[in-house]
Amino acid sequence: MSTQPVTDPLDPAFVHGLDQLTLDELRRRRDVANERETQYSYVRRMVQGPLDILDAEVARRTAGQPSGDVSDLVERLPSILGDQIHAPGLGRLPAFLAPGAVDDALTRRLDAIVTTDELADLASLDDARVAAIGAALRDFEREVSDTRRSLQEVVDQVKGELIRRYRDGEAPPEAPGT
Repeated sequence: MSTQPVTDPLDPAFVHGLDQLTLDELRRRRDVANERETQYSYVRRMVQGPLDILDAEVARRTAGQPSGDVSDLVERLPSILGDQIHAPGLGRLPAFLAPGAVDDALTRRLDAIVTTDELADLASLDDARVAAIGAALRDFEREVSDTRRSLQEVVDQVKGELIRRYRDGEAPPEAPGT
């Protein structure tokens, strides 16, 4: 039997035997899972911005409105990004506003889908490229959201065990901020 701590919240071993773990290990796993969920929440928000900009460009084209330049895009950003007050999903607030670090592989994948230069000059791209970017962004957003939901389930399982211990008097509640 390995004495190595399980560090990947998506590994089924992470939640196996929660009732047998020490309180410190349970809290460590909660913190690890929370941090990872926050990373995916952050990446999901990073995907949503370009997707909203792209959707605005598609709407502009569909309406037959003339294309603008970068300054036009910058001027329209508040309305483009402000329309999505409630993003799809569970609406769960992350425990932290921003992650300590985001997995470089995730940000590289997003950068490979659409570059900043392409976003700034969507009007110069043909319809096929715009559609391809949109499909890739939606696929990536769906993948990130699915992983985030899985992480939320892990967080819920670990927190459930902590709550059970507090309720049953097996563990003292944590002081705020610990």
